[in-house]
This record gives sequence, C-alpha cells and structure tokens, in this order.
Amino acid sequence: MATRTRTRRTPAKPDGQVSISPDGEKFPLPQPADYRREFQRLRRLARKHRQEGREIVVVVGLGFVGAVMAAVVADARDRRTGRHSKFVIGMQRPSTRSYWKIPLLNRGLSPVKAEDPEVARLIHRCVKETGTLVATYTEEALKLADVVVVDVQCDYLKQSLGNVRTGAADMAALEASLATIAQHIPPEALVLIETTVAPGTTEQVAFPIMKKIFERRGIESDPLLAHSYERVMPGRQYVASIRDFWRVCSGINDTARERVVRFLSDVLNVDKYPLTVLDRPIESETAKIIENSYRATILAFMDEWSLFAERNGVDLKKVIDAIKVRPTHSNIMFPGPGIGGYCLPKDGGLGMWAYKHIFGFEDDIFRITPAAIDINDTRSLHAPQLVRDALRNMGKPLAAAEVLVCGASYREDVGDTRYSGSEIMVRKLVEMGADVRVHDPYVDHWWEFEAQDTYPHPGYSLARFFNRQESLKELRVERDLMKALKGIDVLVLAVRHQQYLKLDPRQVFKAVGKPFAVVDCFCILDDDQIRAYLAMGCEVKGMGRGHIRRLKESLRQRPEAV
Repeated sequence: MATRTRTRRTPAKPDGQVSISPDGEKFPLPQPADYRREFQRLRRLARKHRQEGREIVVVVGLGFVGAVMAAVVADARDRRTGRHSKFVIGMQRPSTRSYWKIPLLNRGLSPVKAEDPEVARLIHRCVKETGTLVATYTEEALKLADVVVVDVQCDYLKQSLGNVRTGAADMAALEASLATIAQHIPPEALVLIETTVAPGTTEQVAFPIMKKIFERRGIESDPLLAHSYERVMPGRQYVASIRDFWRVCSGINDTARERVVRFLSDVLNVDKYPLTVLDRPIESETAKIIENSYRATILAFMDEWSLFAERNGVDLKKVIDAIKVRPTHSNIMFPGPGIGGYCLPKDGGLGMWAYKHIFGFEDDIFRITPAAIDINDTRSLHAPQLVRDALRNMGKPLAAAEVLVCGASYREDVGDTRYSGSEIMVRKLVEMGADVRVHDPYVDHWWEFEAQDTYPHPGYSLARFFNRQESLKELRVERDLMKALKGIDVLVLAVRHQQYLKLDPRQVFKAVGKPFAVVDCFCILDDDQIRAYLAMGCEVKGMGRGHIRRLKESLRQRPEAV
C-alpha cells in the first residue's frame, strides 16, 4: 500500500489582508486557524455526496473557464437514474487578487461576468438548490478528489510589441499547481489538464513533476494524466460552448484515456457532439495551437489587403461579401482593428516556444505563425494614423483632440477586454497627445488600464510599450453614449456591438453638436451612413474602406442626391 508524506500547509496570510471584488466588496483572507475547519467542512460534504453515489471533482482555478466548467460538471446527471452524478469543489488560491471569487461563488454568484444569462442561473442552481458545487481555498481539498480538472492559466508573455519571438511561456503557476496536486491527490485520481499549454507539456512537464512527487510519497503507479482543451466562446452561448460543443481529448496511457472519455461523456453533450479521442496528449495540445493559429493567420492575411483597399479605392467589405458566396471560402473575414481574446493573439507562441524549450530543437521552422501574430499585434496602430489623417483633413491637430473610442472589448456583444485591439489603439492615441474617452455597453471596468501596474501580471502591462501612460489609470468606461459624444472631435467605431450598428448619423451629429471625424475600424458603417456623415461636414475614414473617397467625390458632384 502506498504511504503518504506530510506536506507543508498553505502559508499563513498576514493579518488584515483583504481581497476586493470588482464591485468593491472586501473579503478578509483566511488565517491559519481557518484551514483545518475548512477541510473538515469539505470532508463532511464529500463523505455525504460519495454515499449518494457521486464522484468528487476538484476544479483548480475559478477563472474564465474554470468557474463555468465547475458548474457544468456539478450540473451533470446520471443518464440512467437522472440523479446528479458529481460533487464539485472549485479551488482558488487565496491571494489578495482572487480570493474574493470563493465567498462570491459560495453565495451562488458567478465570479465571472458573462452575457449569457445561463451562467448565473447555472451557478446559483448548483450552489443553492442542488448543493453540488462549493468553492474553497485549501489545497487539502485535493485529497478528496476522484477527478481533478486543471484550469490554471499558462500565458505567453511577450517582451516586445510586434515580435513574438522575444516572448516566452509562463509555466510557473501551472507547474506549481501540478506539484501541489501531486502532493495531495489519491494515486488513482484522474488529472485532466484543460489549460491551453505548449505542446509536450502533459508528457514532458506535468508527468515528470507528478511522477517524482509520487515516488517521494511512496506511490509506485504512474499519475493518470489527460488533456482536453476548451473551445469557450464569450457571449450569449458561453455555457453551450463548454457543454454543447465538440471536444478533443487524450490520455497519457490507456487507463487515463479511458477515464477521461468516461468523465467527459458524463458531463458533456457527447450524443450530439461526439468526442474526438487522440492517441497522445501532444496531439491534443497541438490541435489547440494549430486551431487558433489557423484562424489568426487568416485574419493577418487580410491586413495587407485591407491596406491595399484603402489606398486604391476598394471597399474590402464588399469584396469579402462577394468572396464568401463561394462555399469553400465562407470563413474569410474582415480582421478589424487587430484580434483579441485570450487565445488567438498568443497561442502560436506556445507552439514555437515548445519546439525550442521543451523539445530542444535549435533550427527555426516557423515562418507564417509568428508573422501572423506580429501583424495582428500591431494592426491596431493603424487606427490612430487614420484618426490623425482625418483630423488633418479638417485642419485640426491630434494633440489635445477629444477622441471617443466606441468599443473596449475584443469582439462584438461581449465584455471581454483581454488582448483587445482597442487597448493598443487607446494607448497609442494617448501617446500621440489625444484626450481619450471610452464607451462600451458590456464593460464595467477596463482593468488593463485601471490596474495597469499589476494586470495581467506585475510588469507586463502593455503600458510598457508606450509613453505617457500613467494618466490611463484614471480612464473609466462611459455608461451614457449620448453624453460621451458631446463635443468630441473624433468618433472611433472600434467594435461591432449591436448598439453601434444601429446608430443614426443625424442623432450622433446632434449629440456631438458640431462636425467631427469618424473612423470606422470594423466595417460598421454602410454607404448611406457614410454619405450622411459626409453631407453634414464630417470627415470619414475606415480600415479597408478605400471607396470613401469616391463617395465624397460623388457628393461634391451631386449634392442634391443626399
């Protein structure tokens, strides 16, 4: 029988430290005496649920993916009996930055902001009605696990803007979590890594870390490791993108593969969306990287044609619509002011990094993948140039101009600001001397600015790539669009939110109170809207919208047509 060694308890937190939620509520961090009581509480709950036939699942990391994945698992029912089949413990490190998620979730409240109303309903139901979901801060919860789901971020930290080769995978948090898991779990527990990781991580990083700790504990068996990546999409289908969508999975050996297939089949809608089971974790890991790099490359490819269109009188939107009629090209898309979200801007970098730093190859086989990332990273810098040129055509300087950026998130009708192209745009405009306001109907706090000294990591804010960024800590997202429009010199339409698609140029002009420049970054304006702005004395420019000059000339020739 395997023996277990004593492990070091979680370090005590200094008295008085608090974690502050996005709404400003303060939660004191747990003290040493709290840990024992907390584990006793969890052990009682686990015993009760195990007696009722439920597996105990610990989800490590209650962030964008982990919090909702925990609820999806907690909501799963046995297909034969209809009874809930899992008891889920969501585990989050008790830091000042993130501890607040734990008491919030234990109230039945979602720790992540979502446009999908099902997120709040699902979490409330699992916490308050079925009692199949709780959150904790103690690592000892891992001792109770039949399955551990790892949703700890593995970021790719770039050292320069527009040169992905200078960056590196940030594996420290993931490696530390894997070591903690190995120190606590029963030997037969399945460990499922859902994090997007550098190819080779499961077999070449996670397995050796866990195997060594198992040996120290006197455990002769191999850790049961599996990998299955998420395809989470923010927006109104948030929950469905986890539960009702295709999944790829793999295991480190036959037993792990069988276990992960069984677990995912229990909690996901595999009848309509069957699992794709690959032989090795490196194949599953690589699938995620290629999947996102492919999409990023399509968008980067369109950047040069966007510039071509601007300079040669072409409306790229009409060109793309014409091409998409052909079924084989239906996935072609306009790139907007850079791409964002957590995955596309950096996942290719994980693959490049793994090639050299996990597998040890010294040659450079990557050409297209890094070029795509670099193009997408810097595309947003073109929008401030259009702002500058539009103002110049109106005889105004950019310095001290009042610029309203409409859209902070990275895509339409969501509130996710991670790696948003709008962030680069705002930072460059401020560096060039503009006074920037921001409106977004889905964003309450733009943490990339408000907490730029520490977010996303201390020292890794994009502020380090620009000058004059200190004032942006005071930037707040405007709630009233009509009020935000008052007196501006430039309107930048950065994201295709429904609210912006429906804007009436005449109402906008009335709210502004004078002629102004309009910069359309995302093919938001149709030709009639462009003509309306031009007819009122506004200057209009757009990314990929070279035909605007032609519209302007037609108005000069036939003003009565307006």
